[in-house]
Amino acid sequence: MYKAAVMGDWDSIYGFSALGLDTFRVEAEDSDQEAAELLKRLAHSNYEVIYITESLMKRISDEVDRYRLQASPAVIPIPGISGNTGDGIRAVKKAVEQAVGSDIVFGKD
Repeated sequence: MYKAAVMGDWDSIYGFSALGLDTFRVEAEDSDQEAAELLKRLAHSNYEVIYITESLMKRISDEVDRYRLQASPAVIPIPGISGNTGDGIRAVKKAVEQAVGSDIVFGKD
């Protein structure tokens, strides 16, 4: 059976466990390499959807980009406890532009 995971700082992700998602804590003091390895490990497991806080996504953007053009797993940015940085919206915009060749959702730069 496929599962969903959430990666990020504890304050941002702990509530997702109540929804049945597996949570994986990555704090600021953890290295970017450790975080990237965790994403890689989850991507090669039974996780079809991996939610990742925007701040963590920014730290390991190279690893996140490896999965951008793949159907599975879907790596989806979510705002963290500190709020929305806009990186998630920019990632969705970029994905739509890559898929259809133009910005049909947002209609502006």
